[in-house]
Amino acid sequence: MLAAQPASRLKNFGVNLWAEFSSLANEHKATNIGQGFPDFAVPEFLQDEVKEAVAKPSANWYTRAAGHPRLVKALADEFSPLFGRSIDPMTEVTTAVGAYEAIYAAITAFINPGDEAVVIEPHFDCYAGDMDMCGGKLVRVPLRPTGDGTVAKNWTLDRKEFEEAFNDRTKLLITTTPHNPVGKMFTEEELEFIGGVCAKHNVIIVTDEVYERVVFQGSKHVRIAALPGMWERTITVGSIGKSFSVTGWKVGWAIGPASLITQIQHVTSCTTFTAPTLLQEASAGAFEREARVKGTSDSYFDWLSGKLEENCRKLADAFTHIGCVPVWPDGGYFMLVDTAPMGWDFTAENTGRCYDVDCVKWLTREFKLATIPISVFYGDKNRHLAAKYIRVCCAKSDATIEKACEIIRSLKKA
Repeated sequence: MLAAQPASRLKNFGVNLWAEFSSLANEHKATNIGQGFPDFAVPEFLQDEVKEAVAKPSANWYTRAAGHPRLVKALADEFSPLFGRSIDPMTEVTTAVGAYEAIYAAITAFINPGDEAVVIEPHFDCYAGDMDMCGGKLVRVPLRPTGDGTVAKNWTLDRKEFEEAFNDRTKLLITTTPHNPVGKMFTEEELEFIGGVCAKHNVIIVTDEVYERVVFQGSKHVRIAALPGMWERTITVGSIGKSFSVTGWKVGWAIGPASLITQIQHVTSCTTFTAPTLLQEASAGAFEREARVKGTSDSYFDWLSGKLEENCRKLADAFTHIGCVPVWPDGGYFMLVDTAPMGWDFTAENTGRCYDVDCVKWLTREFKLATIPISVFYGDKNRHLAAKYIRVCCAKSDATIEKACEIIRSLKKA
């Protein structure tokens, strides 16, 4: 028998939560409004971009490791006005195999064993895994509902607690807006405070903005890198998957000053070397097309925001009908739902897991409705804050939303 043992950096890894809940959903053939993958058809213009790309011999070869030239130019053209500066596509943009790899590369590039990163929780699970791989420590500061907690904008940081999380070992802040899973979009004033603390402690900001294209009415997406003095310390991450609803393409990017982007490129050159040329070529075409139709009824970004807000409203109405309390998001793919008013009790199951995990598994098994528990987005200290919340995804087809609403309304009798 092989005597080799896994590296100690893997000691905190277990069954991936997405594998666990995806497997359960598949096993019970459940209607899946848990995971953030759009299940509606790819728009025709994207299909056409792929067909055109595959016919080009060069789009089927290796491309530039730091990013396919056509795509990094399209990204620089798109984001320069949004950041209020001229972005150099060759030095201030890099592509990766999805935002997932871009975040991993950013953390790996700047975290040494013993270093710390502050993260705003609840947070996407990969941040913790990436820190473990580097031997770093994640310091979590939670959002808490203040005032009317039924709207995501009222989930806020305790500013004293946030400032106290920083010390001389802190190298990064990891944040996301629109927030996953809360759906909060940080205001300019909130980001100015966050940026000020990072500047005071000379900390790099890694901001995960993959949901930036989904902004609900009355909300505004503010980019922290566009605020005064923040560009030089900020890495902004995005993805084609969330921007154009093609999560299987796995094409992401990082934008920031050359001094930071160069280090990310060092990491990706040793991991995947390059994202698929074919899909980078098609992605460039998608951005170029969106630039041409911006402000018209053909804008995909405008359609996406409107459609997901409509879907979110349908799900919120269904949950409200049975007595649950939705937390209305500012934007993004997700909405939290407080199930506490239902009075469901899972103590008899004696699983040793949090209430929301038992609730999600029960909904999947008994009603074939797949959602995601929120406690898995927290560390142990603050897990109680999410005691009875579940996460639902509004980036789904009409058929999926309709079926989910039908099941939700039936829960009133459960």
